[in-house]
Amino acid sequence: MTQTLSARSHTVRTAPAAWSAARALTAGAVVAGPLFLGVGIAQGLLRDGFDFGRNAISQLALGEAGWVQTVNFLVAGALLIAGAAGLRRILGGGAGGTWGPVLTGGFGASFWAAAAFPADAGAGFPVGAPDATVMSGHGSVHMPAGTVGYLALCAAFLVLARPLAARGHRHWAVASRIVPAVVLAGFTASAATVAAFTAGAALGLLWLAALTARLSTTPTNR
Repeated sequence: MTQTLSARSHTVRTAPAAWSAARALTAGAVVAGPLFLGVGIAQGLLRDGFDFGRNAISQLALGEAGWVQTVNFLVAGALLIAGAAGLRRILGGGAGGTWGPVLTGGFGASFWAAAAFPADAGAGFPVGAPDATVMSGHGSVHMPAGTVGYLALCAAFLVLARPLAARGHRHWAVASRIVPAVVLAGFTASAATVAAFTAGAALGLLWLAALTARLSTTPTNR
């Protein structure tokens, strides 16, 4: 009898601890987007020659101060991958519990690829750098890596709509199915202005932060 009560007491104590640990990890995905965007916007406003209408935030990794954006990519990638691990624990074996975290982790890995393979110069940035007439080796990796990363994120939103609905967050689930279309529309409109691409990418990062925060407020067993 004593052993049974001890085992039950241990379960009661460890379940909240495990939930808290999972939430601590998901905080990475909540923080990553706002932090990445905040650092990127600050750099864009401060660095000579950068124009949000012509230049992508990833180009901030070029030039003498480019190391700041490189670190920004690395930190964001690490936070996103930690967040994916937290999502896996929170979702458990339930709806979206496998592919949601895997796709989110893949999105995080694309930030590391962006750090390792910077974008090409162009559209007047960095100041004095000639536009690339032929895509460089690193540029030819950077663009596909970013594309694959955001496609993975859009797929993650569709997958994570299921656990949102299962937890009673139906409006969130509907929004999570709509946001991918808006993100991709922004990417398509980048032919007219790079600001549309930046807006689409920002929406994806911010929705992931909001979605992860929402999921982490509802325990799996509820």
